[in-house]
Amino acid sequence: MNKPNFQAMTKKELRTYVLAHRDDQDAFHAFTDRLSAQPGRILHPPLNSPEDMENYPDIVQKVQNDSGKQT
Repeated sequence: MNKPNFQAMTKKELRTYVLAHRDDQDAFHAFTDRLSAQPGRILHPPLNSPEDMENYPDIVQKVQNDSGKQT
């Protein structure tokens, strides 16, 4: 079976494909590469607990603002 062209897919199409084919590592890596290449990406260290979110109010605010947007 031939793999789809992940580069030709939109982000939404690729996300849908990844969710439908959870064992496809190539698709997963293509999706995470696409996400990491997005402009405006915020880098921060990993959290140790949910309470750590209190240390990142700007990230919480961005997530809340973006939660109504379509991807």
